[in-house]
Amino acid sequence: MDLFTDIRASLYILSLLIPVYPLLGVTMSCLQIFIEDAKLLDVTSESDVLIAVFAPYIHSVGFIFLLRYLEIKYGRAVLRKDPIFRISPRRESSHQHPEELEEEDEDVKAERAAVRNAIAAPSQEEKSVIIVSNLCKEYKIKQAGSVFKKKKKMATKNVSFCVKKGEVLGLLGPNGAGKSTAMKMITGETTLTAGQVLMKRGDGATSHLQDHAPPFLGYCPQEDPLWPDLTVLQHLQVYAAMKGVSKEDTAAAVNRIVNALQLQGYLKKKPRKLSAGITRKLCFAVCMLGNPAVLLLDEPSTGMDPNGQRCVWKTLRAALKTKESGAILSTHYMEEAEAVCDRVAILVSGQLRCIGSIQYLKNKFGKSYLLEIKVKDPGRADLLHAEILRIFPSAARQERFPSLLVYKVPMEDALPLSQSFSKLEEAKRNCNFEDYSFSLNTLAQVFLELSREQEKDNFDLTLDGAFEWKQLQQVDC
Repeated sequence: MDLFTDIRASLYILSLLIPVYPLLGVTMSCLQIFIEDAKLLDVTSESDVLIAVFAPYIHSVGFIFLLRYLEIKYGRAVLRKDPIFRISPRRESSHQHPEELEEEDEDVKAERAAVRNAIAAPSQEEKSVIIVSNLCKEYKIKQAGSVFKKKKKMATKNVSFCVKKGEVLGLLGPNGAGKSTAMKMITGETTLTAGQVLMKRGDGATSHLQDHAPPFLGYCPQEDPLWPDLTVLQHLQVYAAMKGVSKEDTAAAVNRIVNALQLQGYLKKKPRKLSAGITRKLCFAVCMLGNPAVLLLDEPSTGMDPNGQRCVWKTLRAALKTKESGAILSTHYMEEAEAVCDRVAILVSGQLRCIGSIQYLKNKFGKSYLLEIKVKDPGRADLLHAEILRIFPSAARQERFPSLLVYKVPMEDALPLSQSFSKLEEAKRNCNFEDYSFSLNTLAQVFLELSREQEKDNFDLTLDGAFEWKQLQQVDC
């Protein structure tokens, strides 16, 4: 009987710890009763059968809470408005982040004030279609040299802007600047660490985008949301039905977008047989179906040829002629921003560095000249540098390569231009350099300068904490 006592104790423990053991526990308990009493129906209150019967219920409750914990911690999409727990996504993310950023541009501060006014005055006629307030996203990344220690990285830092009716706002920035992260937070695909997003509904009211993506939203993500076994035409028909287009109007709506994007020859083809450019066209077409009030376009023209890009730009501008819709377009193509966007916002390392119209930013940042000098003999670079500082005393050397020197020259040093060119020609003869280029600084150059700032930030982040890195000051010769 000592054997059965040991077995009984083991079954108690295993039935509570391992879900598959209760059935075995019932079998062993019945066998014990049969051997001891030979009466299967004579089950006393001290019987071991009860623990085996109730153990699955205990497991069920425990695993429900474990599943919920794992969904919240590791799941990409946690159930919204959970039918069991009756909880919604955390609302603390809708509050404004209290941290104030240092060295913020005046235009960015003005945009933040405009966002506060737009939120405080919901009855305003010129209400924005999209309001993004203090958007923050924080990730934890592994720290170099440590298995368990993690470092916090801010993907976006208090980003605030608003999009008015009929406006296309361009989000510009290098890869890793936070454009796609911001897009995913605006659509609700990624949870917010802090901040809030308000959008105009189809009926003109304003909606918090916290629980789900609304039906009035048209979203073109970087990843193509296509089924491999459906043709182009079937994709358009299915998405039209999903967006609430009536059966009678589906054919006309599909024909309009097909003709606008020149997709007539691809309607019977499946996505795996399409080129990257045509696939992006299809994703853009899906996004535009149903005349959404809000458009979010994450690099929609990537992989397209110039003709395809122009078709997309023309279709987008035509869709916003009614002045009732608004769009956010993320891109790293300056040409696309100039062709489509009414205003642009440049993101660097997750922070909004400047915002305004293309012409305004050109006037603001284009008040300098860019001087590029191609050097024949790298050994004479120091002599050439001294000569450039003699001609333009306030010039700042931006880059230095063995065969190329790049300077930023203030406008007051360069005027009059005729005199500047004469001095450069004289320096070319005296210093014997190969060629030079002297032109007005463009917005593309400003974009490149800001991109270099992000590269420096990324370099700082990858350094191990045990090492100290200091930027060497440039010594002028």
